[in-house]
Formats: sequence, C-alpha cells, structure tokens
Amino acid sequence: MSRLLFIFNPYAGKAQIKNKLMQILDLMVKAGYEVTVHPTQFKGDAKRVARARAGEFDRIVCSGGDGTLDETVSGILLSGKEVPLGYIPAGSTNDFANSLRIPKDMIKAAKIAVTGRRFACDVGTFNEKPFVYVAAFGIFTAVSYRTSQQWKNILGHAAYILEGAKSLHDIQSYPMRVEYGDQVIEDEFIYGMITNSNSVGGFKNMTGKNVLLNDGKFEVTLIRMPKNIVDLNAILASLTNLIDDTDLIYSFKSDRIQFRSKKEVSWTLDGEFGGSVTDVSIRNMQRAVELVVKN
Repeated sequence: MSRLLFIFNPYAGKAQIKNKLMQILDLMVKAGYEVTVHPTQFKGDAKRVARARAGEFDRIVCSGGDGTLDETVSGILLSGKEVPLGYIPAGSTNDFANSLRIPKDMIKAAKIAVTGRRFACDVGTFNEKPFVYVAAFGIFTAVSYRTSQQWKNILGHAAYILEGAKSLHDIQSYPMRVEYGDQVIEDEFIYGMITNSNSVGGFKNMTGKNVLLNDGKFEVTLIRMPKNIVDLNAILASLTNLIDDTDLIYSFKSDRIQFRSKKEVSWTLDGEFGGSVTDVSIRNMQRAVELVVKN
C-alpha cells in the first residue's frame, strides 16, 4: 500500500479545514493510501516534518496558505528526496493554487492531490533559501506580513488593500543596483517582485502574459520612485489595468538576478517575512519540485 503524509495548518483561512477533514482523509484512503496526519504545531513545523520524513512516503499532501506550501516545498527540497506534493489551499489568498488551477473547494482540491498528474515546477532560491512563487520588497510587500493572521482571516483581500492604502502617504524608496544577464540597472525603486505565478496578492495577471511555471525563468517587475502625483497615478493605472505602458515600470524575464543596496531592504518570500539584507542573489531552479495538478 502506498504511504501518504498529510501536513495541514489547522488555523489557515478561518480554520475551514476542521469541517472537511474527515471527507479529505476518506478520499485519501479510498485512493489507496495509508495516511499519516500531522497538524502543524508552530511556524516552521511543516518544513521540519517534510524534511525529516519525506523519504518515508510515496506522496505528501499539504493544506494551508501560501506559507504552509512554501514550508513544505522547502522541507522536501532540503530532504533531497523526490516526492510528489499535492496541495489543498486553505489560506486567504492562495496565489500559487490559482496559477496551478487548483480549485478553492477543498474536497475538489483533495481529489486532485491524490489522483492528479505530476507537474515538475520551477522553484526559486533567495540567497540559497527556497521560495515557491514570489520574492518581493517595497511598498506593497509589508501588507502581507504586517496584517496579523486573525486580521487576514476576518478581512481577506480587504486587509491587503487597506494596509497598502495606509502606506501610500509616505513612500519609501530603495536605491539599488540590479544585474541580470548582461544588463545592469541602477535606479531608485518603491517596489520589486520576482515571480513564478499568474497572480500575486490575489490579483490575477499582475505578473504579465505568457507565464510558464516550468520554463526556468522568473517574471521580474520593478517600479521606480514616482517624482510626483502624476507619476504615482500612472503607476497605479498601469497596475490596475495590468498594462505596462509606463517607463516607470521595468518588466523582464530572467533565471538569475542580483540586487545590491547600501541600506538593508526588507523582503517577503511567498507572503512571509524573508529578512532584511543589502545583497540578494535570486536564481531559478528549473523543475525542482513535482506538484500534483489536474489531469
């Protein structure tokens, strides 16, 4: 009998899994798995368990928000084992699930997690630390880790947007040197994101068109410091309409990017705080993890 490790965050997204847990476990058993269940006990626990136990199982399924997915992927990569990973989204945003076309309905997602096909997906490293779909800094990033979990649960998307609006009054900028391929950009940025996803912060198509999750390339978006309110409005219009028609936004694809700044810059990785650093090396590990998606 095949063995499955089910790791879930009991508190993700209004703790909705408690109403579906029996159904999910029943589905897993009916699909022919002997199931080991692990509710996460603390931040970093999904990573710890996946790393320590990946070699014992034929499949791992995780359920939670983007942070739980990030931890589980990191754990599998650090274990050095090749184990397919199913994902049952239960967070407030679930950007990466949208990109993989995994439904929000937990039972439908659970069916895919145990019966779907394997898809080898790119993963990023941020100074050698794995991340799944986005590394970002600047004005909109504080949003995702400044809002408390409870606040996120109550307000969902509204929390992200409200916090973003509060930050617009005093915009901080970051003078940086950015290197990719044979290109060098030296400029002052208010926001940057390196993504492997069709949506960020719940906004679909924000990362551009023709996004492939296994092409070995990231989509990179860097927003320059607006000099006046007209510039700021141009940036917001461009983001709102999802058209890059302003020279205030750099957009390009690359498999490796270096960032250098004189002052420490705070980053988020998959919506969680990723540290404050002056030098960042980001690279794409092509098809590094096998995810289970729709047949």
